[in-house]
Order: sequence, then C-alpha cells, then structure tokens
Amino acid sequence: MTPLRILHSEAATSFGGQEQYILRMMIAMRERGHYLEAVCQPHAKLAQRLRDEGFTVHTAYMDGAVNFVKGVIKIRQILRKGRFDVLNTHSRRDTILAGCAARLAGTPLIVRTRHLAKKVGSLLSYTIIPHRVTAASDFVRKHLISRGVRPEHVATLYPAVDLQTVPEQSTLRQELHLAQNDIVVGCVAVMRAQKGHRDLVDAMEPLIRERPNVHLVFVGGGSPVFEEVQAYVADKGLGKRVHLLGARQDVPNLLAGFDVFALATREEASGTVFIEAGAAGLPVVGTKVDGVPEMVRDGINGFLVPLDDQPAMTQALKQLIDDPALRRKMGEAGLMFCRVERRFSAESMAEHAENNYVRWLKERTS
Repeated sequence: MTPLRILHSEAATSFGGQEQYILRMMIAMRERGHYLEAVCQPHAKLAQRLRDEGFTVHTAYMDGAVNFVKGVIKIRQILRKGRFDVLNTHSRRDTILAGCAARLAGTPLIVRTRHLAKKVGSLLSYTIIPHRVTAASDFVRKHLISRGVRPEHVATLYPAVDLQTVPEQSTLRQELHLAQNDIVVGCVAVMRAQKGHRDLVDAMEPLIRERPNVHLVFVGGGSPVFEEVQAYVADKGLGKRVHLLGARQDVPNLLAGFDVFALATREEASGTVFIEAGAAGLPVVGTKVDGVPEMVRDGINGFLVPLDDQPAMTQALKQLIDDPALRRKMGEAGLMFCRVERRFSAESMAEHAENNYVRWLKERTS
C-alpha cells in the first residue's frame, strides 16, 4: 500500500497514558512505513519525547482566542505544505483548533481519538469537526454511539502496552525486608482519587490483620492523594504492612516481586495496567467498571468485583492470597491473554489504525 502521511495533534502539556498512547502509535506506524509528524504546545513534554525519537514536531500555543486564530493559520499551512492524508487529534482543544485548520486545508481525513471514560458533553469535537473517531475501548465506543456518533464512524483501537521482559528476580522484598513466604499484593497507579487507593486499603485491612505475612504495596506518586493515603494508612495503624513507594522507574522489577496485582479503580477507559500485570504473570483483582472487563478475563486470569463492594473485593483477594495453585493458574492464563495473544501489542495497534485510516479514506474519497 502507499505510505500514509499522518499528523498527530495534542494540546496537553503533561505526559501520561494519553501521551504514551500517541508516542507508541507514532513509533509503530513509522515502523510500518508511514510518515508521521506532530503538533504540540511549545512546553509539552510529549514534544521532546517525540523529538528524541527522531520525529518532526511543530509547536503552537492552543489556549485563548488570539492563539486559536494563530494556531489555525499555522497548522493549516503545515497540513497543506506536508500534504498530509490524515490528521489525528487527541484532546478537545486541539481537535477544535487543528480540526478547523484541517477543514480549511482540505485534509482528506480528520480522526478524533477518545481516551477517557468520562461522559461526553458537546459533540462538536466528535461529529462536526472530525470525520471519524477511534475509542480506547468498546465501553468508550458504545458511550459515543449512545451520545450520537454514528456506529460506522467510530472504531475501537486499544492502547498498546509495552510488554517488557519480566526480570527473573525482583529487588522488592530485599528493599522492604520481606521474607520469601510473605504475600505481596501490589498496585501500580498514579495517586488520583478515582484510582481507589483508599478502597483497596479498606478491602485489604481485614486480611492484613488476620494474616501476619500479608503486605500491600502502592507504586505511584501524585499530590495530594499520596499524602492523604499515607495519613489514612497511619490512622489505621497499618504503616508496617502497607508500603507507599511513590513514583518509580523500575515497574517491571516491582511487578516481579508481587504475588497478586489489585486496583480498585472507580473510572477507567481501558485499564492497560491490568495487561502489564497479566503480562508479568500475575493474577489480578479489579473493579467491574468502564473498559476494565475488556482487559481482564473474569474468573480466568483474575477476578472483577462490583464497584463499592468491599466484601467482594476482600473475598477475591482472600482467594488468591490463600491459594498458591490458583495464583499460578490465573497467572499463566494472564500470560497467554496479555502476552502470547499479542492483541495489546504496538504492532496490533498500528495494524488496526492503518486499516481504519485506509478504509475511512476510501469511504471519504468515494
């Protein structure tokens, strides 16, 4: 096929899951032979990450009326000069700005990617400006359809997960001075209220009090929730059994030290951290919300429980803590689903994106 020329736009200046999605997408699509550039705000962390990978990155301020007009003019010129086939936007602000520029430039295909599980308000950046939409999970896709996006105009495109090699040994137990027979339930998630860290503490509390060898480990930073959870743990007198490690760069090493992965998230468009945990051979426990059921095979490689059902969460964790054979069985099933089947690989994401782009371009030109 003829290589596509694709421009991605992103208004956010921080670097999180959404920006990681864009970075992995662009690298994977380049490996398939396509040409990609990006437009970000000048102070965006994504801009430097993309430049480090060898991509051309244009910059434009995207806030305020004056910057809107300047940005539309600049991005319209970039699209025309670069003869781009596709503009793929990722946030409401850059969809409106870059999308208007693409409309004026006559760009053949404008695609909006929806990364969040939150309810959609205005449909301006889903049905009026872009031609088509991709969603991070079937849950998000169905919500967009319920809000008025035509079913044939929106496709699910799961985020890619960086499936790193699992270390043979972890330094976690040595770091925390744990014995080999201690059971570690671990959680990796940025410290935000919707991630449910306090809910997980509540679910683990009776198990910790009943079993002297059970520990809970939180990996992730983020004020003020980090400090709030730390105080919550201290108030319960669980400080010696609940460990808050903060943000870490050695997540594969830490996952290798867990026996069980758990996340009591209250909102999740997809929940790729469950895939990372499963790919590390861990059984998982999570909440049955939003896109999480698409990331976990309930009863096969882990357990999903209703939101705010603390007894059910405790019981699911208890089953895995008390049954080493079940942990091994579910861990092996997780390896198959999350790693061997490769449905969440960068190659799979790029292949599906390419198929969507090509199909939609044909629909548009016909």
